[in-house]
Amino acid sequence: MDATVRSLGPGAVAVLGAALVAPLLGVVPAEAAARRPAESGARIVREEKLGRYMRDLTVRSPHLAEQVKVRILLPANWRKKTKRTWPVLYAFHGGQDGYVSWTRSTDIEKWARRYGVIVVMPEASDGSYTDWHNHGRGGVPRWETFHTSDVVQLVERNYHGGGRRAAIGVSAGGMGSLSYAARHKGLFRYAASLSGILHLTAPGMPALAMVTNAANLHDPTAIYGVPGVDDANWRAHDPYVLAPRLRGVGVFFSAGTTGRPGPGDPKVGPVDVGLFGERAVGQTNRDFGRRLKELGIPHTARLYGDGRHNWPAWRRVSKKLWPTLMQRIGARRL
Repeated sequence: MDATVRSLGPGAVAVLGAALVAPLLGVVPAEAAARRPAESGARIVREEKLGRYMRDLTVRSPHLAEQVKVRILLPANWRKKTKRTWPVLYAFHGGQDGYVSWTRSTDIEKWARRYGVIVVMPEASDGSYTDWHNHGRGGVPRWETFHTSDVVQLVERNYHGGGRRAAIGVSAGGMGSLSYAARHKGLFRYAASLSGILHLTAPGMPALAMVTNAANLHDPTAIYGVPGVDDANWRAHDPYVLAPRLRGVGVFFSAGTTGRPGPGDPKVGPVDVGLFGERAVGQTNRDFGRRLKELGIPHTARLYGDGRHNWPAWRRVSKKLWPTLMQRIGARRL
């Protein structure tokens, strides 16, 4: 051992070792020590800067079996050392996609830079935006708890996220947006679904959901349970059933309804799964809209007819919706 190192003593050697190893992990000791964990012990173990405003966070949580990524966009007027907070938009991806989907498939970076807002895009890994039933055993993965507790706390404790929050999601993330808003009172001021299944327990929908999850190489009965046996758990996550809990939340939903291609959609056959799936999703959106009307809950619906279950329509709708999202959480134009 080098004489200089020997003279430092074992405690100092440990600190020196951490200082040498931490940069390899993308974290310097001061930053790691300064990061506050969530109440569960979930913590940011790495931050990767992808430009002036974008960060990719690697998060370790007891609610998941593996470390996952969370992409975050910071506003142009964001400062690390400040007591102020910024409103936050949570953008959820769809199944068979990932946390990069919003920055890959939309101009969300450009939209966000015009406002004083933090945008958070967490990984969901085909988890269906729920804590898995696992045949009554519970346990990991607990995606709902990760998103609504761990990620929210990490953003608010380390990046000055405030309590003015909204959510937007596509496909499974759209259902998650409204389900989370209903199941966690006060979490979101505004929740938007783009082509989300909004009547999960409608005839045929559990089967469609399980076929989709089987295609994702999941046990299709592990997520919500076995239909007919675990119906209470299915209903507990169904936006249609949860609709009364959305009173006081700004609600937006959109979907195609015809099963025909829309502007910008790829050329596909008439039995394309993206067309068939969107038509089925559109019917659940109609059901959900009727339910909200019966309850007298204000909402905005855009059932646009032609359109496949893919990004061309979602990009158009989210761009048009963006000013409303910002207004509802008080994000000011920069």
